[in-house]
Amino acid sequence: MELQRGIYQHYKGQLYQVLHVATHSEIEEKLVVYQCLYGDYSIWVRPLTMFTETITTNDDREVERFKLIQAL
Repeated sequence: MELQRGIYQHYKGQLYQVLHVATHSEIEEKLVVYQCLYGDYSIWVRPLTMFTETITTNDDREVERFKLIQAL
């Protein structure tokens, strides 16, 4: 699965920039490297499958965990 670099919005509202898709050195799992666009601008990683999944919110809506809002 390919993931476009860009600005994504988390389903809770905050913005993040996807920097890269990396590969775990031991298990070869794809990991998304992304940066908060607020607060301390920290950098995080999350499994690609989790980053791109659809989740069910507390009010039973099905939404994308992260939604692309601007490709870079």
